[in-house]
Amino acid sequence: MPSAGPTIAFVLKGYPRLSETFIAQEILALEQRGVPIVIFSLRHPTDTRSHSMHGDIAAPVNYLPEYLRDDPLRVLRGWFAARRLPGYSRALRIWLRDLRRDLTPNRGRRFAQALVLASELDGKVRHLHAHFLHTPGSVTRYAAIMRGLPWSFSAHAKDIWTTPAWELREKLGSCAWGVSCTAAGTDYLNELRTQQRTANVELVYHGLDLARFPPPPAAHFSRDGSTAESAVRLISVGRAVVKKGFDTLLQALALLPRELHWRFQHLGGGPELMALKQQAQNLGLGASIIWGGPVDQDAVISALRESDLFALACRVGPDGDRDGIPNVLLEAQSQGLACVSSNVSAIPEFIIDGETGLLCPPDDAQALAIALEQLIRDPERRAQMGRQGRIRLETRFQMQHTIDKLVRRFTASNGEPVCA
Repeated sequence: MPSAGPTIAFVLKGYPRLSETFIAQEILALEQRGVPIVIFSLRHPTDTRSHSMHGDIAAPVNYLPEYLRDDPLRVLRGWFAARRLPGYSRALRIWLRDLRRDLTPNRGRRFAQALVLASELDGKVRHLHAHFLHTPGSVTRYAAIMRGLPWSFSAHAKDIWTTPAWELREKLGSCAWGVSCTAAGTDYLNELRTQQRTANVELVYHGLDLARFPPPPAAHFSRDGSTAESAVRLISVGRAVVKKGFDTLLQALALLPRELHWRFQHLGGGPELMALKQQAQNLGLGASIIWGGPVDQDAVISALRESDLFALACRVGPDGDRDGIPNVLLEAQSQGLACVSSNVSAIPEFIIDGETGLLCPPDDAQALAIALEQLIRDPERRAQMGRQGRIRLETRFQMQHTIDKLVRRFTASNGEPVCA
């Protein structure tokens, strides 16, 4: 249970979100270790469902006005109150400097949200923590400077690779500490450090709380795709966005030999979903695909347990956006599934090519089809990869191993003003 000590304010872009189980499980694990947390969300939830773990989280949730028009009086009250805070003038100067380099409405919204956040923080809050370095990081930084409190961050993927280098450098020079969930992201952020006093970024993998997952099935199915009765069940989970590469995955499925029998299930929502369904129809795959839509984690686990092979064709998007280590890969291997994915970003930090799965170049439908065919036809190899993946998950990527670093960080936060 949370202690009566100083409270940590978590600033999130949206809460709760089906696609961010890694954040929810972290908050819950920290609470279970005695870290008191209050949540500030920059957006109201858009998902119609939530995960069961969201109901287990005790942290109160506060929603900041996403746009000025949403609650202008609240923003105005925040401005009047924030003007009396010791760091307001400095925060204003920093924001104006940022605005000159990023003259966008979003930059204005960030400062308005920071005014409300800084003015409404409870006196027990002695530290602010942003999940994602882009928008949440900006709101957190401005508010922390106004209040004279230390702040920290957890950096993930899009926030690292789509934020300008100048902005990352300044945030690194302003925060007390930071973590990133991949070695690739950690190395990049540390390369941007320009001053000795700049906070060092530490690698902290998300990990998976295996206590919330059933053990893998005693024996995975021996389907090999040779007949309709032995059709192999393929599955992928993720939002239908460009960086997930679902269009490449569909192209790969269309390249599989016609005599090979398979069924594919996709779970997730997203803006590209309708286009993907149309692509599947155009490729003649409609009868072989089930589109399950967005579901909670319990439904994902159930579907994984009925599947034979997991596939995810990640890529780097045109704007530089990319995944780190998709949490669904960990979830798939928790159930003993071999994975076929891309050798892009930090995925090779978890999936060992040829040992726990097969990795292909991004946007290479032909290579992906060859990898899928190999594992569809070889159930014993799939099973061996799934077993090795589960072992790797247990030894290197369990939440109980990774959460210790965050507990030490948060319990060491003493509220001394260290913001620059």
